[in-house]
Amino acid sequence: MKACLIVDDSRVVRSVARGIVRQLGFETAEAADGAAALEACEARMPDVVLLDWNMPVMNGLEFLHALRARPDGGRPKVVFCTSENELPHIEQALAAGADEYIMKPFDKDIVETKFTLVGVL
Repeated sequence: MKACLIVDDSRVVRSVARGIVRQLGFETAEAADGAAALEACEARMPDVVLLDWNMPVMNGLEFLHALRARPDGGRPKVVFCTSENELPHIEQALAAGADEYIMKPFDKDIVETKFTLVGVL
């Protein structure tokens, strides 16, 4: 079974995302910030990361740079899922190695579409 790491500092957002991602057939792991997400990736590299931008300790962009710098960090697909909806943020995320971008709020159809676009469904 494929694995998805959900990274968001909001417990509610993680819960909603977990329900959607499990419906799509993924095992899930969760992290409340980028540093915890890196630890989760060391334990088991996911197939896809659903990633928030604004988090304490290490934000999503910092996590993405650290992930992509790892020898195996190019493998997981990364889908930003954030309220940062200005074009410069989207461009910055894609330039840093994000594969897709979702604006909050999101629903199952949006996540399913983006996961299909990046090739994990």
